[in-house]
This record gives sequence, C-alpha cells and structure tokens, in this order.
Amino acid sequence: MPGPFVFKDYGTFTGPLSIEGNYDYDSSSLEGSWYTDLPTDTSFSLTDVASVLYANQANYLGHYLFYNSTGVLNLGHSTGSIPTYIRNLGTEIQNGNAIQNGFYTINGITNINGATTINGNLTVNGFASWSSSIVGTTKLFDIKHPTKENHRLRHSCLEGPEHGVYHRGKLIDSNVIKLPEYWRGLVDLESITVNLTPHGVYQELFVKNIEWGTNINVVNNSGGPINCSYVIHAKRKDVSDLIIEYEGEEVVHQDWRKE
Repeated sequence: MPGPFVFKDYGTFTGPLSIEGNYDYDSSSLEGSWYTDLPTDTSFSLTDVASVLYANQANYLGHYLFYNSTGVLNLGHSTGSIPTYIRNLGTEIQNGNAIQNGFYTINGITNINGATTINGNLTVNGFASWSSSIVGTTKLFDIKHPTKENHRLRHSCLEGPEHGVYHRGKLIDSNVIKLPEYWRGLVDLESITVNLTPHGVYQELFVKNIEWGTNINVVNNSGGPINCSYVIHAKRKDVSDLIIEYEGEEVVHQDWRKE
C-alpha cells in the first residue's frame, strides 16, 4: 500500500511519496478529506518513513526514519521539542548505549546495570550510594556559608596513598585512649600511628603500648598529669591495598574486594 492510512481519531501513518498525493486506499472516501490535511512543511519530513500522531496541521508528533534508513529512530514534534513526554512503566530495560542531551529528571528508583558516561554536570538532590569506588580528580563539599551572607564554603578531601581512617579526641587526667570497638575488624592493627599534642604545660608524652587494638597506653615521662589531644590513623584491612601508581593514560578500575 503506497500511501498513508489512518486509524481515525487515533493517528496517521505515512511513508515515502505520501505527500505527492499518490494515495491508493480503497476506503479513503469513508474518511472524507483527512489525507489533504497532512502538512507538507514540517519539523520532520513526511517523505521519510514515519508514524504520525496527528491532531491538525500545527499540532502533531511522530516516530520517523531518515530516508527509509533504519539506523536511527527519531521522535519529533511539529513545533520542535516535545513539551512533555510521560512514560508510565512497570519495568524499562535499556540494552546498549544511551545519549541524553539536555535536562533529565528521574522521580523514583533507577537501576543501571553496566557502564554509564555523563558528558556534563550531574546534580543529585538526595542520598547517593555506591557499592564500589568514586574516582575523580578532586573530591569536594560545597555548602551555603555558615557565617557570611551571599557566600558559599568549599573544602576538599585530604588525600593519601592508602585507604585510611582516623580517630581523634582529648585525654585529660587519664593515660588510656580507648579505640572504637569495631577497629579490631576494620583496620590493620600494625598500621596504627598516634600523634599526641600536650596542652597547658610542658609534658613528655609517649605511647607505651597498644593493647589488642583497643587501648593505647600513654605515659607522661615528666611525672605530671596528662592533658593532651590525640589523632590516631590506621589503614583499612577489609579492602585490598590501593594501587598507587600504574602504567597507562586511562583510568583503570581496581577491584577492592579482599581475597
């Protein structure tokens, strides 16, 4: 059937040569003059293969192929961009690559199985969770300034050649720093380091020993009471060690799972 045909009040389907008036539809008279309303100056060419949802000459949209090529399927509107496109789906599966040019809003849960490339900015208003690693040139926080009007505050993360954790606090009139209970399962106990800063008066402070990764015993060699702050660092043992340097120009994914 060389010409277009219609599902009346639902949509018009068109194909090559449709605008030349070569209609060969046995029941076209039953539809009146519907076919004369097909526009000839459109945002997408009706000489292409297309399925058109047609309201009138100024208001229609359709899927279409450029010159019968099945390489690219387009969705167009008579005015250019489609004002609103709503998909009420139970499950949507995307197999292959997807390119999004413009603003994209997702309300709900989205699962992506596979690699995703975003060329541009990504804004997340809410909680984001990763089960692997986030790799970037820098890692920042940027918030409304807490004390200055019409200003923002930006800090960068401290970086180092390991997956490190820290614990800090103050030690006053005591000689034992108690580490968090979970450190025994989280960190390599041999990697624990302790920095002590005396307060008030001169103190000859040193770490006597570390008991089972739970208590750090501190001694004041000058014999007086202890008043200090402390910072303790250690390396995580639940993930594999960081590969600090590697050959190549591209980012290489590292499997952090511990064997």
